[in-house]
Amino acid sequence: MPSDALPPSSAGQTPRSQRVDVAILCEVRQGTRPWKAARLEDLSPGGFRIAWLPDARPELPLRIRLPGMQLLSARICWVRGKAVGCEFAEPLHPAVFAHMVRAKG
Repeated sequence: MPSDALPPSSAGQTPRSQRVDVAILCEVRQGTRPWKAARLEDLSPGGFRIAWLPDARPELPLRIRLPGMQLLSARICWVRGKAVGCEFAEPLHPAVFAHMVRAKG
C-alpha cells in the first residue's frame, strides 16, 4: 500500500505528515547481497527514503541497520533514479521515532 493511501493515525495525522528531513548514515542489505552504506534523507514512523541505492530490487526485502537500533526489515515501495522509498515491516514506536529525529545527524 503506498504511504499516500495510509489511513490517518489515532492522532489524526497520516504517517506521511510526520515525515522529517534527516541525514542518518546507516547500512542496508537485500537478500544475501553485501551490506552497503546508505544515507537516510527522510524518515517517518512508517518508512524512509534512501538517497542513493543503485541496483535496488523491489521484489527483495530490505534489512536496515540504524545507529543504536536493532536490525529492521522494510520493503521497497518505489524507486526514482537511484533513490528508494521504503516502508518498515513494523512502524517505529513513537518514542523510537522521536529519538531518531533528535539524533538526526
